[in-house]
Amino acid sequence: MSVILELRGRVIKGGRAEGEALVSSQPISFYGGVDPDTGIIKEKGHELEGKSIAGKVLVFPHGKGSTVGSYIIYRLKKKGVAPNAIINQRCEPIVAVGAIISDIPTVDCVDTSKFKSGDWIKIEGDKIIVERR
Repeated sequence: MSVILELRGRVIKGGRAEGEALVSSQPISFYGGVDPDTGIIKEKGHELEGKSIAGKVLVFPHGKGSTVGSYIIYRLKKKGVAPNAIINQRCEPIVAVGAIISDIPTVDCVDTSKFKSGDWIKIEGDKIIVERR
């Protein structure tokens, strides 16, 4: 692996995390779009439908849907199937609250098109290091 990018973003929930990237160009609705017991995307027609977010660095432009989504993120964390970290282009309040109450490092104000699923991502505060295999 070699470092291909080092980026900075705005910290929504600080911390350190790393993991394999799971990238979507589409927004994600946690309420109704993600199975809270398994961490699998279940929204019909979503580009990540059938994929698990558990243990991944989840990269997507922004969230969508009901405010209940914050509690779905919390439930994912309690079940052990939450992402290790979240990177957004624009983190709206639903994802921000979910990340904060679930202690999931989250960064936004980042160009999410620079990431590919399978990248290895390390987050430390506002610094994001991307390694490509």
